[in-house]
Amino acid sequence: MTNPTEIVPGVIFYAYLSAMRKEKVGFFGHNTLVLQVSGQFTLETADQRISMGRGEMLLIRKNQLGEITKMPLDGEDYQTIVICLQEDMLRKFALEEQIEIGEKYTGPGNILIPGNDFLRGFFQSVIPYVRHSEEKITTAVGMLKVREAIQLLLYTMPALREFLFDFSEPHKIDLEKFMLGNFHFNIPVEKFAQLTGRSLAGFKRDFQKLFGMPPRQWLQERRLTEARHLIENKNKKPSAIYLDLGFESLSHFSHSYKKKFGRAPTGSSAH
Repeated sequence: MTNPTEIVPGVIFYAYLSAMRKEKVGFFGHNTLVLQVSGQFTLETADQRISMGRGEMLLIRKNQLGEITKMPLDGEDYQTIVICLQEDMLRKFALEEQIEIGEKYTGPGNILIPGNDFLRGFFQSVIPYVRHSEEKITTAVGMLKVREAIQLLLYTMPALREFLFDFSEPHKIDLEKFMLGNFHFNIPVEKFAQLTGRSLAGFKRDFQKLFGMPPRQWLQERRLTEARHLIENKNKKPSAIYLDLGFESLSHFSHSYKKKFGRAPTGSSAH
């Protein structure tokens, strides 16, 4: 998530918006708990689309690519608290609580957590730390709050043990299907390798065999081909699509487009 206030470094974040914003989040490296204070939060991944509103909670699985839409609603701004459940903390918790997981988690990547009095109480108890993020007590108690969150999640949904404490590496998955579904995410090639369960060398080797060119070249070509389709057939403006297709800036996009197709990306013309 971009530009939130960091309440506990790397662990608890708070985001506030008064206007709608769509974010190509890219890569979720850790299991993440999102507490929706107000407004609407929508997450889209390759195989799920989940929305939630005031008072709801969502658990997002690590090693995923996703896009978030943050929407203030009539009469309320958008506010969310994000708790990052880092792997080292989960490993420590599993050791202390003697939790052992043999099976690899295969359930849905994102789970709405049903509310109960304990979770609602927890939700309310986090808010003072968000309001007083400069206080000395915040970091120490913040870490206790994260442990409390884990305990309450397990109490509410015991089946989350497999979700939270699966420390296995991402398994080798269908490279072609994954890349065609996620080429528009602006993440390093190393992350694509990790997400498809390969070493960087193995990823590049498999990629070359499958697509006949190196990953960076293919990503550029695929994004530009998609851009041309959107501009010429869907009448999209370059400024409306370049970020969604993984380009850093409009000028970088325009330059790459002109280099490939011999003209600036300015709407429909002869194919």
